[in-house]
Amino acid sequence: MIRMDLTEKTIESRSIFDGKVIRVKVDRVQLPGGRESEREIVEHVGAVAIVPVDENNQVYLVRQFRKPLEKMLLEIPAGKLEPGEDPLDCARRELVEEIGYYPRQIRRIAFYYSSPGFCNEEIHLYLATDLVRQEVPGEEGEFLNVLSLPFREALNRIMAQEIDDGKTIAGLLLAAKHLAVDS
Repeated sequence: MIRMDLTEKTIESRSIFDGKVIRVKVDRVQLPGGRESEREIVEHVGAVAIVPVDENNQVYLVRQFRKPLEKMLLEIPAGKLEPGEDPLDCARRELVEEIGYYPRQIRRIAFYYSSPGFCNEEIHLYLATDLVRQEVPGEEGEFLNVLSLPFREALNRIMAQEIDDGKTIAGLLLAAKHLAVDS
C-alpha cells in the first residue's frame, strides 16, 4: 500500500479576528495534490472539563444558557485555561468557582480536540472525587444553576437525549468506566 503525505503546507496566514475567547485566522494552504485552498481556523487557548462525583455517587452538573444555541444546557463544570495555566490547577479552580467544591482526588481521564475540522481547542477531562465544600464568589458574568443527581440518572439522561453537550457526554461515559458505574 502506497501512503500519501496528507500534510497541508501553510503558504500564508492572516488574522481576521482577535477576541477575548477566540482568534480567527485564514490560512492559504497547498493541498497534498498540489492545489491551493483556504482554511478558516478558530484558535482557542484550551479548556478543562470536570466530572465531580461525591461519596454518595452523586454527580454535580451545571445548567446554563448557551447563546450560540439559544438554549439551556446541562453540562459538567468546565472552563477555559488562562495563558500559561496548568490544566490540573485550572480544573481545581473551575470546580470551586462553579460548584463550590474542592476535589481532594482528581485525575485526568482524557484529552481530546473539541472540533478539529475548524478549531484547535484542546480539552483536558478530569474525574474529581473526595469533594470538600469550599465557597468562593462565582465568576463575574457567569450565570448558572448547580444540581446534583445520581450518576446512573445522568447516564440515563444521555440516552434520553436530555444531555446533548459533547464534553458532558464524553465525560460522563468515560467517568462511568473509571468508576465502574452500571447504567
